[in-house]
Formats: sequence, C-alpha cells, structure tokens
Amino acid sequence: MDFSTWMQSIQQRTEQTLDHLLPAPHLAPQRLHQAMRYAVLGGGKRVRPLLCHAAGLITGASSEHLDIAASAVELIHVYSLVHDDLPCMDDDILRRGKPTCHVEFDEATAMLVGDALQTLAFQTLAEHTLCEPCNDDQRNAQAQEPLEKSAAARQLNMVSLLAHASGSRGMAGGQAIDLAAIDQALTLSELEFMHIHKTGALIRAAVLLGAHCGSNLSSEAIRHLDHYAKIAGLLFQVVDDILDSEADTATLGKTAGKDAAQNKPTYVTLLGLPQAREKAAELHTSARAALADFGTSAQRLIELTDFIGHRKF
Repeated sequence: MDFSTWMQSIQQRTEQTLDHLLPAPHLAPQRLHQAMRYAVLGGGKRVRPLLCHAAGLITGASSEHLDIAASAVELIHVYSLVHDDLPCMDDDILRRGKPTCHVEFDEATAMLVGDALQTLAFQTLAEHTLCEPCNDDQRNAQAQEPLEKSAAARQLNMVSLLAHASGSRGMAGGQAIDLAAIDQALTLSELEFMHIHKTGALIRAAVLLGAHCGSNLSSEAIRHLDHYAKIAGLLFQVVDDILDSEADTATLGKTAGKDAAQNKPTYVTLLGLPQAREKAAELHTSARAALADFGTSAQRLIELTDFIGHRKF
C-alpha cells in the first residue's frame, strides 16, 4: 500500500487499540473515565505510534505487538498534553481542535486524567506480550552479541526505556526546563538540550520500542536507530516552531503563536524564520541519511521523516 494508506491504517489500528485499553465510560468513576477517553480518542496525528510501527518493520515485529507498544507511548504523550495545557503550565484552552481537558471538565479532573493515563501506559506494557521468544538461530546470534537479551528481558527493558523517556531525565525534565526558560535568552545548544528531552525523548522511545518488538538488532544497529530518532525528534520540534509562527489556530488545532505570546524561546525566535527553515532542511537530510544502513526495511521511516519535515499542521 502507499504511504498515505499505510498511515491511515496505523492511525485506525491505534484508535481501536486505545479504545480497547481505556476504561469504559460507564465504569466508576465515570467522570474520570469519560475525561480520559475525551483526551485520548478522536484526534491527533499519532506520529509516535506511526514511528513505533515503522521501526518495527525493520525487525519484523508483529502488528499486534506494535499496537500495544505504540498505544503505551501515545498514552504517555496524551498525559503530557493534558498536563501541559493546565493553567499552572502553559494555560491553553484548545488541543486537537477541541477544548482542552481542564476546560471541558475541570482542573482537578484533568490532573487525574494525566495521572491515570501515565499509569495505564505502564500497566499496558506489563500486561501484554510485546515481543516473540527467540528462535534457535537468534539464540546462536546472541552468543556473539552479549548486549542482546531474551524476549522477557527485552520487555522489561522496554518498560524501563519508556519510564526513563517520560521522567525527569526525559520529557518531564524537558518541560521543567521549558518553564524555566520563559523570558530567558537560550543559546542554540541550550534550546536543543531542552527539546531533546521535552519532545525528543518520547520520539526516541517510540522508535526503539517498535524495534524491540521484533527480532534482536545488534547494539550498533540500535545506536544507529537511536541516532535517527534523536534527529527526527529535533526535526519535529523545529517544524512545530515554524508552524506555530506561520499557521493559524484552525489549521493547527491548538492556539497558534502561544509560545511567542508567552515569550518562550523557539527556533524561530532564536534563528529567525529563514534560518529555522534551513535548520529543518538540514535535520531532514541528516535523519534520512541515518537510515541508510537499514535499506528498504526503513522505507516507512523514511516516508515518515518526509511527512514530519514537510507537514503543514
């Protein structure tokens, strides 16, 4: 199938899996469960699940295992959006084209929604099989590659990987740096450090979790894939900053120009729009180059890189 059809199929699979994983709206406490479903379902590009599935193609992972890993990452992502939109954080009223969770419900409920989505993500990783046991050929290969592990050990490593990407040395830490940077003049390296954590950590986790769902990769191949994901995460953020300065609220589905209004440092405010576009083009080229060793198995990742680099919303 072509890329657009593949992307829509993964988005639909992710929606169905999330719908199944989330508590039913009639279960007590109903208001919390309704708010969780409101925040998660029916919106978003699902970039992280797409990256997870695309990386899983490199290692021959099953779609069913990738559905679980991708949904766990998306649950963490949505939890972060719900909390980021709160008045004590970015104080926003629009997300994915509809009122933010705390506006539609209330602040206390939105706080609990984020908490519950985070724990549901790790419950999901713990309760489902994420990768196949190794066959004899893979076990023999592992004898030459001490960093590779059994399926059970890899699954435990996946839980640890997502926890690290979500915590103080990952996404949450990046948000703390972002809040502290308001009205501050950051250097380019400081801005990249912030976004490697705030945006990039979860994108890297999505790629690596997808790869770990399939057959074992060598430690060198994992490093190459992680390098790609790091660049892709920065590319996503640079393009996001460009769109925030150019697109309107209806197109973005969130409040346009919010970072500039709050005097937050962005690639556009630091570099200017022309240089920010040049930066995005450089990262786009570098991300594609980082996938060269994977050949045709990385075709969906290459197409996703193009989508991220050229997106308009």
